[in-house]
Amino acid sequence: MKSCGPVAASIVRWRDAHGAFRNRRQLLDVTGLGPRTFEQAAGFLRIRDGDEPLDASAIHPESYAVARKLLKRTGLSLTAPAGDRAAKIKALAEKEPLPALAAELGAGEPTVADILEQIVRPGRDPRADLPAPVLRSDVLSMDDLLPGLELKGTVRNVVDFGAFVDIGVKQDGLLHRSQLPFGTVLSVGDVIDVEIQNVDKERGRIALAWPGGGGHKPQQKEAPPKKPKVDWAIG
Repeated sequence: MKSCGPVAASIVRWRDAHGAFRNRRQLLDVTGLGPRTFEQAAGFLRIRDGDEPLDASAIHPESYAVARKLLKRTGLSLTAPAGDRAAKIKALAEKEPLPALAAELGAGEPTVADILEQIVRPGRDPRADLPAPVLRSDVLSMDDLLPGLELKGTVRNVVDFGAFVDIGVKQDGLLHRSQLPFGTVLSVGDVIDVEIQNVDKERGRIALAWPGGGGHKPQQKEAPPKKPKVDWAIG
């Protein structure tokens, strides 16, 4: 547990004290794991054989209501045979186009499309369909990483504080938003050049920087020159 982060260590302690998690919501009982962290991570967490079948999918809890409406409409469950799920979802798509279905459910088209995909293939991680990163053959583990080393990586997740980048070792590196050039917007699947800033082997953390000096702030307007001070003399 020494190499775990504080939140991961708290999760392990909770599990040791209470047993296996039965649903995603129980994670909110973990010390140090607040609503904001839960919101960002919930879609990537999997609770298999728990109280809520949707917890085993990549569907975010915020979209459970929409998912249940779709399941009810098709008469399906996530435990139905894969062939039945695929056939009924295909029939629904042919009967009602995605834009109309999304409008009726009051959800965005990408959200409804992802839910339909999860009903057909529950538990599929959408990142698995991304192209493989272009990796260096001489970088195989964290032992091969040194500050200043430049290499290519693939953006695997974008969060408020930056982006996690797959650079070919077991642990993804974090490219903090402070390292991004002003105006740069990253998306999942982007292949980018990064520079190793720092490697913490004990904690399993890799800090990345943008090549060429890191991020920068927008240029500020130069302050107008100060007027020279004039001493007035009388006489």
